Amino acid sequence: MTRTIPGFDYHRVPVADDVALHVAVAGSGAPIVLLHGFPQTHLMWRHVAADLAADHTVIVPDLRGYGDSDKPAEAGTETYSKRRMAADVVASAAAFGHDRFALAGHDRGALVAFRAGLDHPGTVTHLACLDVLPTLDMWEVLHGSTAAIGFHLYLMAQPPGLPEQMISASADAFFGYFLDRWAKTPDAIPAPVRAAYLAACRDAVPSIVADYRASATIDIDHDRADRAAGARLSMPVTVVQQDWGAALGFDAVARWSSWAPDLDHRTVEAGHFMAEEDPETVAVALRELVRR
Repeated sequence: MTRTIPGFDYHRVPVADDVALHVAVAGSGAPIVLLHGFPQTHLMWRHVAADLAADHTVIVPDLRGYGDSDKPAEAGTETYSKRRMAADVVASAAAFGHDRFALAGHDRGALVAFRAGLDHPGTVTHLACLDVLPTLDMWEVLHGSTAAIGFHLYLMAQPPGLPEQMISASADAFFGYFLDRWAKTPDAIPAPVRAAYLAACRDAVPSIVADYRASATIDIDHDRADRAAGARLSMPVTVVQQDWGAALGFDAVARWSSWAPDLDHRTVEAGHFMAEEDPETVAVALRELVRR
């Protein structure tokens, strides 16, 4: 089972009361923070992180509730709100002496990165979001039978109890389903890495569900308030996505442009796990972003 990125040093970084993140760090130069998605850990960035570390300080945490980071018990939806998780990320970078940094996130990590960009515009210098829509937009485009693609969103939005019991009863099958279903290049996630992902998820069912539950409640409230106030992402933004719009009937560029005036939107052929399936394309997109 693979649990570390070769050449990276590992730290436990306190970011809030009784919460510390497991963080990998390597390289030197302008800092960039990479946030993983579901059902993964920081290992999903192993190829891209190694590339970027040639000329950047690369900081790669496990998010609160995932991997080897702390998993506080859910005390209301605030515990795993993207606002709280974004504050964790800012605190973790500050612990290494960085009060300004570029930020890239995939999937769940992209939602955290999006929130960090809105809440901490003086801290996030450049923002990349991989294969996701902002939370409010995501719920708005899911409707009818096409929403079946996001069945897990609705399952984990339910009140505490049933989702955790159902998923825990067959955790490897549940999380493995997404690793299999969402990858266009199955061998991009080799067996030792897959085993690490499954083990990490198996040990984190309550916190993973809490993360998703927050996205059906408090995260929507935060996005809706920002939309009403006319809030926008003030930094250069790159979005790299599959062509979801063709399947779900929405204009991804229009959705993202409403939040990001300085937007570079790219559609790729890789599957959802694009940082593992096509790391060269992702690394190029991030390098081009930080030069803007």
